[in-house]
Amino acid sequence: MNTRGGELIRWLRKKSARAVVADGLPDLYPRLWRFCLVLTRDRNMADDLAQMTCERALAKADKFMPGTDLDRWLFTIARRLWLNDIRAAKVRQGAGLVAIEDSDLADEKPTAEANIFAREVFDLVQTLPEAQRLTVLLVYVEGHSYRDAAAILEIPVGTVMSRLASARKAISAAAARTGLDG
Repeated sequence: MNTRGGELIRWLRKKSARAVVADGLPDLYPRLWRFCLVLTRDRNMADDLAQMTCERALAKADKFMPGTDLDRWLFTIARRLWLNDIRAAKVRQGAGLVAIEDSDLADEKPTAEANIFAREVFDLVQTLPEAQRLTVLLVYVEGHSYRDAAAILEIPVGTVMSRLASARKAISAAAARTGLDG
């Protein structure tokens, strides 16, 4: 193939990657924001992190490989931005727990009892260490496979399984103490 044809193919591939990112952001934004909320534990910081992630994704769209998972790519960008922010500030300024009614999670009209139970479970998940909390969100809430969660968090798959086992054990023990399991 001649050089000119190769340049055209590369240009078309970059353009299609940009189009895939730009077209996919609106649909993925609620999930991205929820992931940012779990990272930051603060609505305003989650807004800022989600916006920074979108800006970075659009600026670096030519690095996205069309045909791969855009959500994994966005979650990885968000996590890296968050870690960079923590490193730069050297001190995390968390605001504690976020009330479930303030978290803008989708509500498909569950019963009042289901809402109470979900809030109690959410509160228990929020007490987990950050590493376990993020892993629980990616696997159990977002539905990522262990392998995908490992790639997003940049850890081995075995570590994902270990974190989930520890999280389940901690939540089960806390539920038993509070009477949530019975």
